[in-house]
Amino acid sequence: MAMAAPASQSFVAFSSCYSSSCFFSPSRCGSLSSVLPLYSCSSSSSLCHPYLQFNSARGVSSLGSRRQQQQQEQLWSIVWSSRVMSAAADVTPTTAESTVVSPHQRPKQQALISLSDKRDVGFLAKGLVDLGFKLISTGGTASILQQAGYEVTPVEQLTSFPEMLDGRVKTLHPAVHGGILARRDSHPHMDALQQHGIGLIDVVVVNLYPFYSTVTAPGGTSFEKGVENIDIGGPAMIRAAAKNHKDVLVVVDPADYPALIENLKCKGDSYSFRRRLAWKAFQHVSSYDSAVAEWFWKHTSDKDASGRQEFPPSLSLPLSLKSPLRYGENPHQRAAFYEDKSLSEVGRGGIATAVQHHGKEMSYNNYLDGDAAWNCVCEFTNPTCVIVKHTNPCGVASVGPNTGLLEAYQQAVRADPVSAFGGIVAFNVEVDETLAREIREFRSPADGETRMFYEIVIAPKYTEKGLQILKGKSKTLRILEAQQTKAGRRSLRQIGGGWLLQDSDDLTPDDLGFRVVTDKVPSLELVDDAQFAWLCCKHVKSNAIVVAKDNRMLGMGSGQPNRVKSLQIALEKAGEEAKGAALASDAFFPFAWNDAVEDACKAGVKVIAQPGGSMRDKDAIDCCNKYGVAMVFTEVRHFRH
Repeated sequence: MAMAAPASQSFVAFSSCYSSSCFFSPSRCGSLSSVLPLYSCSSSSSLCHPYLQFNSARGVSSLGSRRQQQQQEQLWSIVWSSRVMSAAADVTPTTAESTVVSPHQRPKQQALISLSDKRDVGFLAKGLVDLGFKLISTGGTASILQQAGYEVTPVEQLTSFPEMLDGRVKTLHPAVHGGILARRDSHPHMDALQQHGIGLIDVVVVNLYPFYSTVTAPGGTSFEKGVENIDIGGPAMIRAAAKNHKDVLVVVDPADYPALIENLKCKGDSYSFRRRLAWKAFQHVSSYDSAVAEWFWKHTSDKDASGRQEFPPSLSLPLSLKSPLRYGENPHQRAAFYEDKSLSEVGRGGIATAVQHHGKEMSYNNYLDGDAAWNCVCEFTNPTCVIVKHTNPCGVASVGPNTGLLEAYQQAVRADPVSAFGGIVAFNVEVDETLAREIREFRSPADGETRMFYEIVIAPKYTEKGLQILKGKSKTLRILEAQQTKAGRRSLRQIGGGWLLQDSDDLTPDDLGFRVVTDKVPSLELVDDAQFAWLCCKHVKSNAIVVAKDNRMLGMGSGQPNRVKSLQIALEKAGEEAKGAALASDAFFPFAWNDAVEDACKAGVKVIAQPGGSMRDKDAIDCCNKYGVAMVFTEVRHFRH
């Protein structure tokens, strides 16, 4: 009769599958399985293999002759020495091993499932059970599986400890972590498990408390509730399984369940798959911890006199791959697009979260230009059209609140039809059927014949008919629906070996006082023109000059090393319409006489908006007074590099 093992004893299975593509299913692959089961015999009549049954004290069967025990020990040594977990191993099993250990005698392997996101848990459970796995689970996951008819071992039965401290302690126990972390090729590890009656856990499927969704929920959440949604046991199990990925498969994403089941059926490169799952697990925990750290800093850091938060002494960015890109700025550069999953980005809109309704896949340059166009158009409160080329707005026009966007679109194109061709068109209100048809059919003002071509159209929404018409313009036209970009986000930019972090430039004309510094006082209409020009200028690359009138850009000069040249380009584009218009500069004028200020006055500009702050501000004021031109100081610079 067999000696009964302690009731808490679990099955321990050491599996060696020497196929380069399989670890878990020798019966399917036709390769050796060396299994040393630690049986839990509940009665003296249990039928257990006489050579492979151990008691918990010595690990040696009480049955069989001394010679049988010696054979047992020899086989133990043989099997352990052959337990090599390299995917490239190609070992032929010996006759002795094949004779003693049969796949049919192999006990069930164990999978631990503990999920907050319970999507597809039924598919997962069925796949594992069909493959002969024994399920271990916690709390709500265990209840769902049991209700679905699956036999589940609650984790408290495994640990012999109840869930405690309001659920804070469930899986933090050697019976769990020992079964996960034990190296199957380590004699001391396996001896320790044998000594303490701990069974191996071969698959760990865990995802974490919904901290991210809890702290970003509408209306916010209390600090105490946020803290209680910080997972402790989950990350510990994930990290343990990922560390021991050679022996344990770890899954954190329901999307990987089908691949897991197929891999367990010996399809695919098992070791490569294990390592990839381990990477994904570590990345998952890293992103989770990044969100927790960001949230804690928000509730911990000091604020300056204006209520702005201190920058953290260290910073982690949780970036999620949204799509690989065909190439970067140029075809020889590789590229990909990542979405920023930082808590600070939740609900702030922008191109990253836009929905693409039509057209070719977005490119690296499309994202840059689309972002520039969308950020610019979202600054305007009246219905507005912005056209961007190479991240610079080359056409901007606004209309009254009760006026259709048709005129705004036409005026934006007319500002620089040559640059607008092949550009990005953005609107801050819905695109309807009439506007969509105009976008599709509008001819270039440059020749009156060429139909305008665009890379992207962006709007907050489209009517059903409007979207249908736009799709008919071109198979390649990218049509994006984006949420309005909100103020208050951070701005990050990479340099060699580091990153520059700053607040976003969120100031608008409503935040500033346009202080008159000349004898000439501008009319309200001219002030409106100056504010419009200034808001456009904010989005033009430095050195930036914008000429505008009647809520439309007439011309702009961008990216020149000197301000005089930018002025000349802007005036050239504006032509005769510069007479009576407003001019805005992103920074002060270092010189006035025989320089940019005097050139603007001679061109007929009626008001100049600039930050001021030059040691020669008086020269600029005197020059404007001579020509009867008004000048206003904003006292805010808007460099854009």
